[in-house]
Amino acid sequence: MEGVNDSILILDFGSQTTQLIARRIRELGVYTEIIPGDEPLAEHLHEHVRGIILSGSPMSVLDPGSAQPDPVLYEVRVPILGICYGLQRMTHDNGGEVAAAGSREFGRARMRYSEAHPLFEKVPDGFVSWMSHGDSILKPAIGGKVITRSEHGLIACVDYPERGMTGIQFHPEVTHCEHGTRILQNFVFGMCGAHATWSMDEYREQAARDIRAQVGQEPVLLLISGGVDSSVAAALLLEALPPEQVYLMYVDTGMMRAGETEQVSAVLGELGAKHLFVIDASERFLSALAGVADPEEKRRIIGDMFISVQQDEVRTHVPGNYFLAQGTLYTDLIESGKGVGKNAKVIKSHHNVRSPLVEKKRAEGRIVEPLAALYKDEVRELGRALGLPESTVGRHPFPGPGLAVRILGEITAERCDLLRRADAIYIEELRDRGLYSEIWQAFAVLLPIRAVGVAGDAREYGSVLALRAVVSHDGMTADVYAFPPQDLLEISARLTNQVPEIGRVVYDISSKPPATIEWE
Repeated sequence: MEGVNDSILILDFGSQTTQLIARRIRELGVYTEIIPGDEPLAEHLHEHVRGIILSGSPMSVLDPGSAQPDPVLYEVRVPILGICYGLQRMTHDNGGEVAAAGSREFGRARMRYSEAHPLFEKVPDGFVSWMSHGDSILKPAIGGKVITRSEHGLIACVDYPERGMTGIQFHPEVTHCEHGTRILQNFVFGMCGAHATWSMDEYREQAARDIRAQVGQEPVLLLISGGVDSSVAAALLLEALPPEQVYLMYVDTGMMRAGETEQVSAVLGELGAKHLFVIDASERFLSALAGVADPEEKRRIIGDMFISVQQDEVRTHVPGNYFLAQGTLYTDLIESGKGVGKNAKVIKSHHNVRSPLVEKKRAEGRIVEPLAALYKDEVRELGRALGLPESTVGRHPFPGPGLAVRILGEITAERCDLLRRADAIYIEELRDRGLYSEIWQAFAVLLPIRAVGVAGDAREYGSVLALRAVVSHDGMTADVYAFPPQDLLEISARLTNQVPEIGRVVYDISSKPPATIEWE
């Protein structure tokens, strides 16, 4: 997708925020390409590469077998920026000293300059950075100059002017880092001299070209979940290919939100879908999940069942060989340990990423994932450009496994119905109070416990419902939404009054990290 755009090459060593680096730079209008950190560089060092960034990593440069970049890296003639592990890597590889820090740094830390540097142009002394490291630089390599230290006295930036390398110990890509975007701007435009020529419109056009090149004239099947991602993927497929070539299959798992089927059918019909099949597989899914409480096992079963249902139905609805399309996002990939390279860690499995059957399709080259380089807000932007209504594009994220990962413990039809009713009331209240658009994602969670309550003069033993609401920019980090207390009180009262099975309502105040947004 590079075309004739200036670009920044990112070497991924397995960090959970590598794609955030790419995302921030794309927002500046400069194309980014991510490759495994230990991959040979020759084929990637084309004439439009203006700079290289080394990502962070869950590894230590002191570990035997830790990922190392191609030695060619240290001979290139473009500016290099190392972030966290990237700084430690360039220092260690060139003879400096890295060691496990006596005092680790995680979270906010103020920076103090030793001297000026172009990377910090218009960034005030004392700005608050975002740290996440156990190892530290004890001694830079020969020719290295310390530019900043943290408030704890640890080296936070080293410049190697003779080598065209600069490294920072903190993460400017994370939203909690003050002036992080400015720092990336200084690197991309000031130090690398790149030009802002990349846009979402170009991504849209290139994605359509890539789809046509990959599938040719063969049919493409997309499983629709009802969420934003699969809806945008459907719209993109219908724009890129003749409608007769696109087969859309909506599988009702019995774990969908209220009104899901009707809304999906109406929207896709308006987009010109010629082949839309609504499959009621609720009994199959619920039977397969009977007695299963482990969240990873739920995801595996649901992922396999999606493919199993599809295989059963495709013989009737889809002719010949076909490609399987998915609305996979990059956050799905990295949380499932499928980030670029071999070093990413699994946080939780996504059914459209780690299911053995999906992986088999991927290995065969029969998976089409046109959104896999995007974050949620970018997908919304693309959806609006493709003509999807705001009621679809602006809808809060909904996980592929549906209510199964919002019902802790065993999944039954009765528990699904209970949560569906409660969640619909919660979302309706948010809309009526003008809060829905202020919140990035909100939903209800049915807990596997019951609590004593009282209704009138009678003792009751009801279910416990947790409410979740977060604000976020991209889903990688999230803060809890600060509800006015009166809103929570009134929403809770309506839930316990109108859903009598619910005896107690709690509000989840956990941020991400350390929690994830979904409970499972």
